[in-house]
Amino acid sequence: MYTIVTGAAGFIGSNLVKALNERGVGDIIAVDNLTKADKFRNLADCEIVDYLDKNEFIDALAAGEFDGAVDAVLHQGACSDTMEHNGQYMMANNYRYSLELLDFCLDQEVPFLYASSASVYGGGRVFRESREFEAPLNVYGYSKFLFDQVVRRRLAETDFHSQVVGFRYFNVYGPREAHKGRMASVAFHFFNQYHAEGKVRLFEGCDGYGNGEQRRDFIFIDDVVRANLHFLDSGASGIFNLGTGSAQSFNDVAVATVNACRAAQGEVALSLAELHGRGMIEYIAFPEALKGKYQSYTEADISLLRKSGYDAPFATVEEGVGEYVKDRLKA
Repeated sequence: MYTIVTGAAGFIGSNLVKALNERGVGDIIAVDNLTKADKFRNLADCEIVDYLDKNEFIDALAAGEFDGAVDAVLHQGACSDTMEHNGQYMMANNYRYSLELLDFCLDQEVPFLYASSASVYGGGRVFRESREFEAPLNVYGYSKFLFDQVVRRRLAETDFHSQVVGFRYFNVYGPREAHKGRMASVAFHFFNQYHAEGKVRLFEGCDGYGNGEQRRDFIFIDDVVRANLHFLDSGASGIFNLGTGSAQSFNDVAVATVNACRAAQGEVALSLAELHGRGMIEYIAFPEALKGKYQSYTEADISLLRKSGYDAPFATVEEGVGEYVKDRLKA
């Protein structure tokens, strides 16, 4: 029997494959699109039994080749570029593809855990898993929202007896995201900027926030993986926010990144004011292309997640970024 991980060479997918390996799970079929070939590096230290291109996998699924042979599907494959303007591609890749996998898992009665996104909330100020708070700002968010709506309808059916779990990921950061380029986390970019130039650059204030004070719910990849595996074990179903429940500023991420780099060099930690005063943190104009399409504030309401029985603590930015910097310094 196989565990299927889609998006397996991507950021969250590869971390899940590695975590499954650490549990002794090796019969993993990795599904992805390696048009961007550098992603293979994320799987180089992982154990899988086969790799299938996404289109090859869809054909095999339709032909019945996996009938009766799957333990679970962890569906992380998606186009996550929030600036992607090709709506037809986005809907085919994120919505229709997910529907095919959902139908397969319901038919086979195997657990289906999938990646949703906090982008479904758009520019709102309430981040609770309820329809009235959902208003995506771009086609990426809409593709995730639309699939969540299908899942809700399926979960409400009286004869429903399969496990389906959707995770609305907030701002995930950590190892194995380098291939994402401009879509990688701010922690990744701040680390690279500091090592290349000795400083990091943040956006100036917008939407009523001061310079670098826009706030997001930043969650470390280890916490995301831990939650996925918990639900795989528990058998619980539903759509859940997956964030820390505590927003922190971009300034917090910048300070944590620079100070973790300084600590590795035996240098003392500095405050935001000191780092700015020494030119290690600077602010740049907010991009015109992002105006009206940017979430200046996100903070997961994790009450439903906690009610489900998931009670593990989450790393703060200072803790998670500190671990991430150590990993980046080994690369």
